[in-house]
Amino acid sequence: MAGLKQALEVGTERAVSQTSRSGGFAGDPAIRIGLPESLETMALGLRAIGLGAKVDELELAMNRAAEKASAEATDVFVQGIRQLTFEDARAILSGGDTAATEFFERTTREPLAERFEPIVSEQMRGIGLVEQYDALVDRYAALPFTKPPVLDFESYVTNEALDGLFHVLGNEERRIREDPAARSTALLKEVFR
Repeated sequence: MAGLKQALEVGTERAVSQTSRSGGFAGDPAIRIGLPESLETMALGLRAIGLGAKVDELELAMNRAAEKASAEATDVFVQGIRQLTFEDARAILSGGDTAATEFFERTTREPLAERFEPIVSEQMRGIGLVEQYDALVDRYAALPFTKPPVLDFESYVTNEALDGLFHVLGNEERRIREDPAARSTALLKEVFR
């Protein structure tokens, strides 16, 4: 069980480190947060009138908020590891390539969302995301025959940040399971022979 817990700690630390660094979301096409589908029509309209750079700034701000929130995931993951039962451990060890990630998503997504949302909200206010969005919506609403979209930005960015974090965690888990070089400690090497 100690080896599995160490593997989970290593995997979660690597995933948090990767997603919380500058460019962790924006620089990774697999987890980059783009505008939701509900804003695509607005984005196209704004790009058509020369405001594409403003739309890009909005996307970058969402990704930066996700990076800041992601830095707070370690404590929640550690608590999840501490609550690991023998049955959980057996299921993870005998499960598929992402059994641990699925365990974490099932047991930590809600507490992570509770921790992420205020951070995302604060970051979005701090970097002016809400004001940017409101300004873009106002510009879009001024165009003929348009209807401004309605969006809960905090929930959207929080959910996208969590999806990205779990995606990276799944990749890290696969790497630890499959690549002997990714097993950075003797205990990990023993568990995943």
